[in-house]
Amino acid sequence: MILALTNQKGGVGKTTLAINLSAALAEKGLSVLLVDLDPQANASSGLGVRVSASRSLYAALAGKRPPGDLIISTPYGVSLLPSSVDLAGGEVELLDLPDREFLLRNILADLSPRYDFVILDCPPSLGILTVNALCAAEGVVIPLQCEYYALEGLSLLVRTLRRVREGLNSGLFLFGIVLTMYDGRNRLSREVAEEVRRHFRWTVFETLIPRTVRLSEAPSHGKPITAYEPRGRAAEAFRRLAEEVARRARQKGQAIG
Repeated sequence: MILALTNQKGGVGKTTLAINLSAALAEKGLSVLLVDLDPQANASSGLGVRVSASRSLYAALAGKRPPGDLIISTPYGVSLLPSSVDLAGGEVELLDLPDREFLLRNILADLSPRYDFVILDCPPSLGILTVNALCAAEGVVIPLQCEYYALEGLSLLVRTLRRVREGLNSGLFLFGIVLTMYDGRNRLSREVAEEVRRHFRWTVFETLIPRTVRLSEAPSHGKPITAYEPRGRAAEAFRRLAEEVARRARQKGQAIG
């Protein structure tokens, strides 16, 4: 299953979710490919990988190298199609190409059958790279920070997903919403979680991703939290989320209404 992790708002824990959900799924024995679509390349560096443009997703999108040659195996069971800063310039180049919305879908056509899950880490925008992800994906996962302003953009994002579904990818569905940076001691966190569950009911995963110092530290060591602090509460939360994701994938989710 191909899942796009997207939210046009930055700082919601999207890349943290991409890295750690991928690692937790791999820990369950599932085959996982993480595709880093963000020119900041944080998903790549968060797994200890830094590459040049000639070895990154940019080379595949530009038609310079076969995508299979660019995949890197990590010590955490996750295969990675890495990004580099050159992808920022590549995003501009894509605008002039025919069928530019479907370049990633074409790249993944031969790769995705090899994996149980392909996780697409999108940039924090609704630009052409994110559109490519939405055209390639089967399902969308929205990370939502448990803060007030996070709610404001959620309805806009859902409307955007509907437009993509109507015009570019009729098979796209909303796979689920993950509540991130949750602090149960914080009244606002609790209120936001309750509000999201009230409005989006079946879409919201039961697992709450906590705000922890260790989870923030792990990327600087190039490790997922399941390797950096395997017995910590954040690692256990991602294992529970991976179980939910695997179970929901078997059920194929729900269509965007």
